[in-house]
Amino acid sequence: MVFRMNALVPELSVSDINKSLNFYLNILLFKLEYQRPEDKFALLSLDDCQIMIEEINDYWKTGELSYPFGRGINFQIVVNNSNELYENVRIHQYPIKIEIQDNWYRADTKLIGQKEFLIVDPDGYLLRFAQNLGEREYEEDPVVGE
Repeated sequence: MVFRMNALVPELSVSDINKSLNFYLNILLFKLEYQRPEDKFALLSLDDCQIMIEEINDYWKTGELSYPFGRGINFQIVVNNSNELYENVRIHQYPIKIEIQDNWYRADTKLIGQKEFLIVDPDGYLLRFAQNLGEREYEEDPVVGE
């Protein structure tokens, strides 16, 4: 099978490539697609999602980094089995920011369901793991007094 890179792949600056590789590969069950140890770089995948991680260097620097690195962004990572991933996070006793739950989000006239949980990676990036629960019709609440 030929490796195909997604059209959008976020690259996260990390403080310690080995700590991040351990986290993403062992706790979150990502797969190592390839790495360049000399650059402290790796491309990882989980189901249909891809991310790149690279230890902080001056090449990509746009400003000073301080923990948490991911201020103002959360990465939704759609997975095939959120329960399995959630249990692996629990087994490793990694802190969970928001416990697993079903949420329904309105998209025009539909509700889109996701079974999701949130964690913060070692560098402060907020990760939301979501499994698709399907769609249902959105019904507006009736206005009181009409």
